[in-house]
Amino acid sequence: MPQRPPIEAEGAVATVTVLSVDPIAQDHVTLKKIFNHSEWTLCPNLKWTLATSPSPESALTIIRHTQIPILLCGCDHKPNTWKQMLEVFALLSDPPFLIVTSRTADERLWAEALNLGAYDVLAKPFDQTEVIRIVSLAWLHWKDRRDRLPAFAQAVA
Repeated sequence: MPQRPPIEAEGAVATVTVLSVDPIAQDHVTLKKIFNHSEWTLCPNLKWTLATSPSPESALTIIRHTQIPILLCGCDHKPNTWKQMLEVFALLSDPPFLIVTSRTADERLWAEALNLGAYDVLAKPFDQTEVIRIVSLAWLHWKDRRDRLPAFAQAVA
């Protein structure tokens, strides 16, 4: 497997790439506007970029070559896509946190998503404040998990 570029670089502004998997192109446009023009107050020293993919297959190609800490996965047209992504993530040593996105986000979807291992659920149409809040918190949790992995590996060795 090729080496994926690190997220943080010494002496430079770190760039975090979030991947959106959704066949709805307009959702990608809306998310790009949020990512390009927002104040990320929880993580102000980061540059946020959004990569997009219309399908899980192309998303997996991106994940193989780029460090993706957070994946936004639409479930409006193909309801099981996010579940399939979680199954693939179970095989990865450092999987992204998955956030399910849906126009019909309700308590049932939220409970199912969390029970199966998703990080959270975002309702569509996207609310800028909520996207920033959930993605920022997911990043902080992913970074904390990644930072603890070497210490955990040493402890069990």
